[in-house]
Amino acid sequence: MNRWLAGLLCSFLAVLGSGVPLAASQMLMNGAGATFPYPIYSKWFDEYAKVDPSVRFNYQSIGSGGGIRQITARTVDFGASDGPMNDDQLRKAPGDLLHIPTVLGAVVATYNLPGHSKLRFTPDVLADIFLGKITKWNDARIAAANPGASLPDQAILVVHRSDGSGTTYIWVDYLAKVSKEWEQKVGRGTSVNWPVGLGGKGNEGVAGQIKSTPGALGYVELAYAIKNALPAAAVRNAAGKFVEPSIETTTAAAAGLATTMPADFRVSLTNAPGDNAYPIASFTWLLVYRDQPDETKGKALVKFLWWMIHDGQKYTTDLLYAPLPPQVVKQIEARLGEITYQGKPLLAAR
Repeated sequence: MNRWLAGLLCSFLAVLGSGVPLAASQMLMNGAGATFPYPIYSKWFDEYAKVDPSVRFNYQSIGSGGGIRQITARTVDFGASDGPMNDDQLRKAPGDLLHIPTVLGAVVATYNLPGHSKLRFTPDVLADIFLGKITKWNDARIAAANPGASLPDQAILVVHRSDGSGTTYIWVDYLAKVSKEWEQKVGRGTSVNWPVGLGGKGNEGVAGQIKSTPGALGYVELAYAIKNALPAAAVRNAAGKFVEPSIETTTAAAAGLATTMPADFRVSLTNAPGDNAYPIASFTWLLVYRDQPDETKGKALVKFLWWMIHDGQKYTTDLLYAPLPPQVVKQIEARLGEITYQGKPLLAAR
């Protein structure tokens, strides 16, 4: 044996003896979907690797529509969506898919209008901007909600998502609740036929379009607005109060909801009641099969999900997400106990 081979063998044996897992021995968990929670998911995957180095996550931030398609096709171990799957989508899946809430987040109206960092919008104005009925920043209805603001005679360029998106679902679900015209002409969905505007791929693409285009207005998840130094507008809520998006006002949107939470967790939080409730808020979900196709991977996934709804929640607020309410965590614990392999529960006894 020459010196090079001998050195290589010694190095290999040293790694084995150190207890450090080899990359090849790591279990790879593949996921895909929502861009809305991507910042917190990335943080969780990094932190969880410190807890369990035997598992590595590969998550593709491709939009909720892509996440639903890939988990339905079983090309990933879990999907992710900000809009709950509808009954027809669930029927098309080859097995019983569960919605596991992960965090609460806010979708914000953000814009590029130098000198106007604190604009306010009413629900009807937002709907009519996206319907193409309000086209100028100095429109009388925008001005009425922003007394004292010197708004320019400048065109509004609407920016929306070009891909299938749960962030879109949250936004249009809200618009459909506050505008009958929107509900009748456009409706709800992860993808819709937009009356006006330019498309951007992912929250990242929409934020980038707005940042580079004076006069632009669009919608992104709150963390993307903050990351790109874009303003997040206050929106008048169902109680008639102008509310800015924050962890506290997002949490307020879910206040009291736990007592009426549907068993499958498919619920809309938009336009929620309450003086302090920010009106464009939602849960986001991981999508997992109730009966897992692989026992080892299934156990690892359930173990991660348990960590996520407990220890993982402490990382939410730094990234501008609201943690799950304690009552909801208890309900999710019970749901995790229903995940099986060939009918056998995978959650270790607690």
